[in-house]
Amino acid sequence: MKQVKKQTAVVTGGAQGIGRAVVERLAAMDIRMAIWDIDIDLARATAAATGADAVACEVDIADWDSVEAAAEATLEQFETIEILVNSAGVAGSNNPLADYPIDEFRKITEVNLLGTFHVNRAVVPTMMKQNYGRIVNIASVAGKEGNPNASAYSASKAGVIALTKSLGKELADQNIAVNCVTPAAARTRIFSQMKQEHIDYMLSKIPRGRFLEVSEAAAMIAWLCSEENSFTTGASFDLSGGRATY
Repeated sequence: MKQVKKQTAVVTGGAQGIGRAVVERLAAMDIRMAIWDIDIDLARATAAATGADAVACEVDIADWDSVEAAAEATLEQFETIEILVNSAGVAGSNNPLADYPIDEFRKITEVNLLGTFHVNRAVVPTMMKQNYGRIVNIASVAGKEGNPNASAYSASKAGVIALTKSLGKELADQNIAVNCVTPAAARTRIFSQMKQEHIDYMLSKIPRGRFLEVSEAAAMIAWLCSEENSFTTGASFDLSGGRATY
């Protein structure tokens, strides 16, 4: 995939999981990396492993001031931001809605949905000024179909899909593509937040009979971030192994 000039990518949650796989894939395309993650030690280790053109920023995407400061620091370092991949998120515990802890529901929504808004809000003005940008928000197949005992996660990811579609339409007259991916579960550290019965349930719903590999997610996301993706915007791309029905 061609890149006309040296570009800068922001990857939230880039220290591990799908985010790290995206960091490695984009770095191999000679793209400068700003890794935004709440785990700064792990983010620094990932940046060091990625190469000289990678920096780490400690960011809590649920906190607007934290996100705004990271955007300013990234622009000071690299001057431009052409790519945003918002991979940071939390799964939360598994409980029926009637028993779901109210504070935890709020926290999951603040990270997954409000956090997505914060990150997009911080980066979009720069992309508008340069009339170029590629944004990929990581949603989930749970946002399309809803997983039982995961109402907070499912609802927050459904919101990410809708936010992506809305923003894609807002920016459709500019050279800014805004898309999301809806992956089935990948075996990452987020599994530690789930009950084994919920993990088994998710696996049972995947026709391919296995979990998503993070490298498979990174391959699709890398194309969505490229200049070759010059037409598609406001869309949802499945990585569900055949689970998604629409």
